[in-house]
Amino acid sequence: MKTLYAILALLFLTAPYYCDAYALSVLILAFYTAYVGQTWNLLLGYAGQLSFGHALYAGIGSYLAAGLFLQFGWSPWLTMPLIILLTGLLGAAIGFLGFRFGVQGVYFTLLTIAFAECGRIIFDHWPLFGGTAGLFLPINHMPNFWYLRGNLTLFYYLFLSLVVAGFAISWMFLNTRLGYFSQAIRENEQAAQALGISTFWIKVKVMGLSASLTSLGGIFYAFYQNTLFPDQTFALSRSIELTMGTIIGGVGTLLGPIIGSLILVPLGELIHYIAGEEIVGIKHMFYGFCLLGIILYLPKGIIPAFKSWQKKRIKD
Repeated sequence: MKTLYAILALLFLTAPYYCDAYALSVLILAFYTAYVGQTWNLLLGYAGQLSFGHALYAGIGSYLAAGLFLQFGWSPWLTMPLIILLTGLLGAAIGFLGFRFGVQGVYFTLLTIAFAECGRIIFDHWPLFGGTAGLFLPINHMPNFWYLRGNLTLFYYLFLSLVVAGFAISWMFLNTRLGYFSQAIRENEQAAQALGISTFWIKVKVMGLSASLTSLGGIFYAFYQNTLFPDQTFALSRSIELTMGTIIGGVGTLLGPIIGSLILVPLGELIHYIAGEEIVGIKHMFYGFCLLGIILYLPKGIIPAFKSWQKKRIKD
């Protein structure tokens, strides 16, 4: 298994040398989905709180970084700490509002969707950020790391680094006091509360952490994509797309978001490429069938099913 991991790592590290531009763009999208899936997994997979509004935090990160770059020429590396802090505070505030009034389950999910929709409406009517006309970053193929301007190779390694960082953060989170308490809440919140765990503040903290890390992915994606439209950036469908990889791979696992995204995104793009524009929404239909298949045959996802198969094989 270690040999397999080493081979895969070597393949990903050298991908720009043997992949064409289209293949690299698909891998970048898969890495972005994997990273946001990792940050979303902190909230659902480890704290048991389902959010379908994470496009809000990615979108705010994208718009603020791009807007400050266009208006003042500020590097995204310079504005990144402030954006991460503000988005984290917003996520914590939304969590505080929901958990303070006992909003749980599907109602908490609806609350996150409602805030994402509010974000769409605000940026849709905010002339400073282009409004409905969108926000466009100047394209510059000359690599400039400070301003995140450059070719596909630069962004490929940036997003690959994000996935590695997301994996490391998730692993460290699981081995912290906050991570242990979060998992206790996921398993049985009432029992955790009876043991003296401040379940309210733990959920608020995890919400803020997940939101802040999600905004980081949004910052990088804005400078890669170069175009931002509120109807696309804050859409519910975008939130769902960003979570599909984790659901397919396995919620609450370290490798689930990565494996699921690396399988789902390339296959979805391949089907879209083959079908072209003849079948509208073919990629979303494919995602729907994948989700249905996972629910029916692998309800816990690919990684838990693989581990279960491995244990059964060892016993036999």
